Amino acid sequence: MVDTVSNLILGFSTAFTPINLLWACLGCFLGTVVGVLPGIGPLAGISLLLPVTFSIEPTGGLILLCGIYYGAMYGGSTTSILMRIPGEAASVMTCIDGYAMARKGEAGPALAISAIGSYVAGTVSVIALMFIAPPLARFALRFGPPEYFSLLIMGLIILGYMTGGSMAKNLAMIVLGLLIGLVGMDTMTGNFRFYYGFVALGDGVSVVPVAVGLFGLSEILATAGDPNRPQAIKTKLKDLIPTRDQFKRSAAPIGRGTILGFLIGIIPGSAHIISTFISYAIERRISKTPERFGKGAIEGVAGPESANNAASCGALVPMLALGVPTGPIPAVLLAALMVHGIDPGPLFITEHAVTFWGLIGSMYLGNFVLLLLNLPMIGVFVNFLRIPYQYLYPTILMFCLVGCYAVNYSVVDIGIMTVMGILGYFLKKFEYESAGVVLGVVLAPIIERSLRQSLAMSHGSYAIFFNRPISICFLLGALALIVVAIVSMLRKKEALWRAQLAKAEK
Repeated sequence: MVDTVSNLILGFSTAFTPINLLWACLGCFLGTVVGVLPGIGPLAGISLLLPVTFSIEPTGGLILLCGIYYGAMYGGSTTSILMRIPGEAASVMTCIDGYAMARKGEAGPALAISAIGSYVAGTVSVIALMFIAPPLARFALRFGPPEYFSLLIMGLIILGYMTGGSMAKNLAMIVLGLLIGLVGMDTMTGNFRFYYGFVALGDGVSVVPVAVGLFGLSEILATAGDPNRPQAIKTKLKDLIPTRDQFKRSAAPIGRGTILGFLIGIIPGSAHIISTFISYAIERRISKTPERFGKGAIEGVAGPESANNAASCGALVPMLALGVPTGPIPAVLLAALMVHGIDPGPLFITEHAVTFWGLIGSMYLGNFVLLLLNLPMIGVFVNFLRIPYQYLYPTILMFCLVGCYAVNYSVVDIGIMTVMGILGYFLKKFEYESAGVVLGVVLAPIIERSLRQSLAMSHGSYAIFFNRPISICFLLGALALIVVAIVSMLRKKEALWRAQLAKAEK
């Protein structure tokens, strides 16, 4: 404990040097901008600025890149709440209730709770990173391809069960997303599949045009033909501050989202995206009034946003403690360390204590800077909702088009966004939850890779999933949920049949 305190003092003294303070603030600002603009995302932002850090000393360069990383997690919620356009993929779940709150004139509380939840989750996660990084990272290393496959299958079943409504509809949307995610080049054989002559689809379907189409464009299509179009919202200063009841209802979701997000963040894959889906599903399932979700429940903003930021910090655990990246963003950060001549791995913390603890100190500072950046800007952001419909929605459409084109500079992505927008419109009409499609697109490559690697390890035998203890536990959990769902459905049908029979006897 004494060593940890002395190391933390070293970290703060490093982070608060004028030059590192500048890099932390600049990273947070750029990250917020990257998060607000649809289509760019933290990975693109970090990749673009990676060459800039080559001329900066290692600690400052890592502080700048990490500031962009968690700054983008903060900023992604802004357009999700105000315009129903996910700033980046992890903000998809925030669209659902955040935008509904904005249409009710509660954009201010939604943005405030989002910023506060992100701050709490980020700060608590830094503390967890500081104390329990090594043992958690060692546990994550016990996961091989069979465990990842079984874990993701269980995760999909959990989300289908807990999201609410028809489990069959939820799973159908996830399966649709998985099928879309299989488009493109087979990474193991190099063969093109399901690309229908469009060479641009060789790299697969990007999650950005899918998410922007299903949420942003579908909203424009749905409201454009509605005779009761959304009106410009006039807000008062007092309406920008969350009420005591909203703070009370947000506290537990923020706590649950923080713990859940950090633990999921350690597992390889798109953890910050997966954690938001799971957090939203849990909050909806345990709520006493689940019917409020989708109509402006503040818990649907607090939980996912906290999970998002906590997972971003959790993803740094294996990278910093063992030199094992858990996704593309930690991989780029790892590359930045190696360019500077720092060998990542178990000896990184001891041999480069100034860099490690300086980064920890800057993360405390960065979370505070992001809170100061976001809270005063709430009034400015909410003023966007005062713009009349006929001016606001063409602007949103422009953001959708520019954001999707900026991902790969491909017209095909705009076509994908258009198709997804039309699909999202009909899904909305028939009361299907389109968020599952986005999750399927994100997870399809990971699930396929884990499945094929597992079968390669076992020479084609599916027994490998049942011979490994962790894998079989996950599969049994998934099976138990399916049984529970079927029993619940049969009981509901029986109750309905009995009610109809009693009514007929009368």
